[in-house]
Amino acid sequence: MRDCLRALKIGAFGDRLTDIAAEYSFLRREPIGSAQAAAGAPPKSINWIVPPFPFGAGGHLNIFRFVQLLEHRGYECRIVINSGSWFGAAREVKARICTSFMPVQAAVYIGLENAPPAFYTVATGWQTAYMAMRFQATRFRCYFVQDFEPWFYAMGSNYVLAEDTYRMGLVGITDGNWLRDKLVADYGMEAHSVGFSFDPRIYFPDRKKEPRPRKKLFFYARPSTERRAFELGVLILAEVKKRMDDVEIVLVGAALDEYSLPFQYTAKGIVHPDLLGALYRDCDLALVLSFTNLSLAPLELMACGVPVISNRGPNTEWLMADTFCCLVRPRVAEVTEAICRLLTNEAERNKLREAGLLKAQSTSWEDEADKMAEIFATLAGRQRKEAGGSSKPALVFP
Repeated sequence: MRDCLRALKIGAFGDRLTDIAAEYSFLRREPIGSAQAAAGAPPKSINWIVPPFPFGAGGHLNIFRFVQLLEHRGYECRIVINSGSWFGAAREVKARICTSFMPVQAAVYIGLENAPPAFYTVATGWQTAYMAMRFQATRFRCYFVQDFEPWFYAMGSNYVLAEDTYRMGLVGITDGNWLRDKLVADYGMEAHSVGFSFDPRIYFPDRKKEPRPRKKLFFYARPSTERRAFELGVLILAEVKKRMDDVEIVLVGAALDEYSLPFQYTAKGIVHPDLLGALYRDCDLALVLSFTNLSLAPLELMACGVPVISNRGPNTEWLMADTFCCLVRPRVAEVTEAICRLLTNEAERNKLREAGLLKAQSTSWEDEADKMAEIFATLAGRQRKEAGGSSKPALVFP
């Protein structure tokens, strides 16, 4: 979630000098709350510690989605945000969550010191993992890991600090099996996985869509997120335009005013999730590159009947396969060839379209929420077994 923090820092403080001690204040080790207070925490209460969020943050959308789904399963969720002047009052933050992301019942607390005791405390980004370890008024500390965050940085302070969170003893809940297996194999972390799905109210196919001579090619263009390979995508699209000048290129994900691109394009910027489905359905093919964990975009595009081209790798192939999308090595010539072939071969494109629809429709956010609820229930059952029914909190600050 580095991009979220960077955007907020620039927007809130402008050219103010960076205060290193303040920026890394989450590393403090002073305990927050008391272990004794955890004994009175409701058995299905969850404190979600959430980093700052700008509009359009996909990782936060996923966090708030699971908050809402777990609330439907009887969990009492709370959203805890580290203090900062840009947030405003808790009620304003909740309103922003409900309008920009997902309507939730969860109470919002500004500052972990103001959070109530919870049966489970869940970190949702590497900085918040340090905060979760400080919070004493809880029985279980978990870690919702949506990507391998050390790779968001060059090797240095942030890489090392992010990587060390996987050695803290937090119980991992990962987005997908690739990330789960990596954390288990490389760090010996206890980790369980949930998967991806889509919102069928937003993402659905246009069965009456007629073939058209001028094709639309979608690209998830997010320059600030290096793992989405904006530069490589631009080079690929430039080659596609040389070979197929009549293709309309649609770019979504960020404002591109600071970039000069070597082709004409339609820029949509950051689009509200409720409007993405209609935008996707208007496209004939999508290029989505991912060099760490996948985004939600490929499955949502496939749910709209849009064939997807992406790069090969274990980080993508835990969900994607040649049977329902087009996977190629991330080289300009190879990706360009695949795009041009699919744009001119309607039969192959339709085959991928139908297979992608079937794949997307085989998934369900309800199923994934059931998996997460079962993970929490298993932890509670384990504690009861190990403690012999004692109400003593299972974890203490290391």
